[in-house]
Order: sequence, then structure tokens, then C-alpha cells
Amino acid sequence: MANSARNKPGQENIDTSVPDGAEVLDKIQVSYEKNKNRINGVVIAVVLVVAGYFGYQKLYQEPNNEKASSMMYFANKYMLTDSVDKALNGDGQHKGYLAVIKKYGGTDAGNLSKYYAGVCYLKKGDSKNAIKYLEDFNGKGTLVEYSALGAIGDAHMNAGNTDKAIDFYKKAADKKDNALHAPIYLFRAGLAYEKVNKPEEAKKLYKQIRDEYPQSQEAGKVVKQLAMLGELE
Repeated sequence: MANSARNKPGQENIDTSVPDGAEVLDKIQVSYEKNKNRINGVVIAVVLVVAGYFGYQKLYQEPNNEKASSMMYFANKYMLTDSVDKALNGDGQHKGYLAVIKKYGGTDAGNLSKYYAGVCYLKKGDSKNAIKYLEDFNGKGTLVEYSALGAIGDAHMNAGNTDKAIDFYKKAADKKDNALHAPIYLFRAGLAYEKVNKPEEAKKLYKQIRDEYPQSQEAGKVVKQLAMLGELE
């Protein structure tokens, strides 16, 4: 039963009762009965979405990723020996990167194949296709994230798009903790600035390499570049 307090004489009859546990449960039950179809529909929809996601990952994505990885095996071998045409198109018996992309482009292995295909086209001197596949590659969080950006810079440089090349070189060198790639692409950006007659911009990048990456191979190279630009220590 609900607990209630009597009103004193002269006061209005105000209901100050506090519902007990049974009444609360009754109200919840009534509310559920009125809305159960909608509530059950939402719950079922959430369950189906979650189950569908994990089912897709386990039953479709993971097996396809394994198949794509296996399919890449010979393409990778050809890539290592600079047989870029076979790496791209296969050897008649084994598939190349383009076939992996076409069949399994949505998998991790298929995504990585886009990077390798872009590099192959870059080696062939085909800047247009190099840029196409490298830009389609999602490098976020991968080991080749910065290399891919730098390779796009190289492709633009080869195509004569110097300004775009500089932009991508800078993106490839964006983080200071990227000590492996940053000095390489800062140096290339500096050379690109020299090519478009912007020596002051080039000097800034060379000095950045000298000051922030003194142990890199590029730190030794920038001494000569700075001297050529009139910066003598």
C-alpha cells in the first residue's frame, strides 16, 4: 500500500502519498503494455544491427581479407624484384594487385594493394594512375601512411605539378615524431621550392631539418644546399 499523510484541519486535501514498489512496477508494466510493440521493435532492430555487423566481419570480411592476402603473395614477390608489370597484372597464373583491388578492394589487404599499385605506377612513370591509386588508399594508422603521402608528392612532381608536390611533401612530414620520413620529405619540398624560385622557403625547410633532425642523412645534405643559397655558417 502507498504511504500517505493526513492533512491538518483547514488545509486542502493534497495527495502526498508516496507510491510503494508494487505501484511503481504496475505503472512500468502499464507503460510497457501500451508501448511494447514500439519498444520491442527498437530492441530487435538494435540486436539485428549489432548481429549483422559482427556477422559481416566474421563471416564475410575476415575470410575475404585472408583470401585477398593470399592473392597478394606473388604480387608482393614481383614488387620486391621490381617486376612492376607482373606485380600489377599478374603473370598469367597468379593475380596481381589490380585483380585484388577489383575483387577485394573493401578489405584491409585490398586497401593495401591500392598503395602498392600506386607505387608500381610511380615506378613506371605513370603519374596519373599513381595518384589515382595512392589517393584511393586509406593510409590512416598504417605503417605506410606517410610514405603514401610522399609518393603522391613524387607523382605530382613528376607530372610538373610542383605546388601540389610541395603540399603533399609537407603533409608527409607533418609530425615531428615522424623522424624517419619527415627529413626526407622536408628535403624534397625544399628542392621543389628551389625549382619554383622560392629560395627563402627552401632555406626555412633546410634549417628545420638541420635543427630538428640533426642525425638524419638529410641533415648533412642541407649544409650544401644552404651554402648554395648563400647561408654560410
